[in-house]
Amino acid sequence: MSIKSLLLGAAATLTMSTAAIADIVIEDAYARASGMNAMAGAAFMVIRNTGETDDRLVSVRSDASARVELHTHEIDGQGVARMVEVEEGFAIPAGGEHALARGGDHVMFMGITKPFEQDAKVPVTLVFEQAGEVTVEIPVDLKRMDGHGSGHGMKHGHKQHGQMTSD
Repeated sequence: MSIKSLLLGAAATLTMSTAAIADIVIEDAYARASGMNAMAGAAFMVIRNTGETDDRLVSVRSDASARVELHTHEIDGQGVARMVEVEEGFAIPAGGEHALARGGDHVMFMGITKPFEQDAKVPVTLVFEQAGEVTVEIPVDLKRMDGHGSGHGMKHGHKQHGQMTSD
């Protein structure tokens, strides 16, 4: 295989990857822990797929804790809610969105390496089937009590190459 063929193939792959990545937009992200000495925390956000192909958030990584998992809440037969790992991840439909919100689907941090302090940033890599890896810096908001749409306006799109922008 010639160098020219190899470079053209790599350029085509990069172009296709960039198009897929640009379709995922992370909005209104924030992280919380239950207190300064908490060993666990969670992150919430809205994941929007602006593309024409369904995608799926399949895993998450972060150096902020020993383990990071995708979780949801389930209600058992006695009406008791408990958190469980969602190994298959979360579907993000083409042209749609999926909210990770308190009391529902979320990113779970277990064995936090240092306290989640107000206004700090938690580095997180979201892994999608189609879009690949999306790295975001999620702001810690320990005061926030509501779900999404509180006007925080934080957005992250791959078109900004990893930068968060404010509305």
